[in-house]
Amino acid sequence: MALFDQILGAIGNPEQQGSIGHLGDIVNTVEQLSQNTGTDPSTMQSVLGIVGKYVRSSLQEKQATEGHEAAQATVDEYGGTSPSSEAVESVLSPFIQQEIGQVIQERTGLDAGMIQQFLPTLVPVVLNLLKSGANSQNPQTGENPVLNAFLDADHSGSVNLADIMQMASQFLK
Repeated sequence: MALFDQILGAIGNPEQQGSIGHLGDIVNTVEQLSQNTGTDPSTMQSVLGIVGKYVRSSLQEKQATEGHEAAQATVDEYGGTSPSSEAVESVLSPFIQQEIGQVIQERTGLDAGMIQQFLPTLVPVVLNLLKSGANSQNPQTGENPVLNAFLDADHSGSVNLADIMQMASQFLK
């Protein structure tokens, strides 16, 4: 899987922001959210996968209209493990936020309203994962291979964050 390979590459490259601790923080945030809501970890990983698809579409649009630097700037500004409604608003329109809730409810049975409350945690986590490939000294310079793999320039559609989180959890154990 190209994206996970890029994440592992970032972990091993001191010039990129990725590290075992960085990946562990992301996995722990998702696991904590799962525990806090009484949701099975695999269900929460599926939720993250669905949110990731919408974030991906938004970042692809931003890249197409404003350039790669704008997509990277969004990742840099809003990626983290703390809840941020600003991150959600910067990446997802209110209509898309509602659509995400409905899609997740249909696929997982989780309440759409509860999903709306998860978004301020999930969106920054997705963006934080993408930060792992950014330059550790100056994120705006150079390529971010993790972001590039996520945006999937060849449009093969092979990006699935639920699988990535599952692999990351296994990798960290």
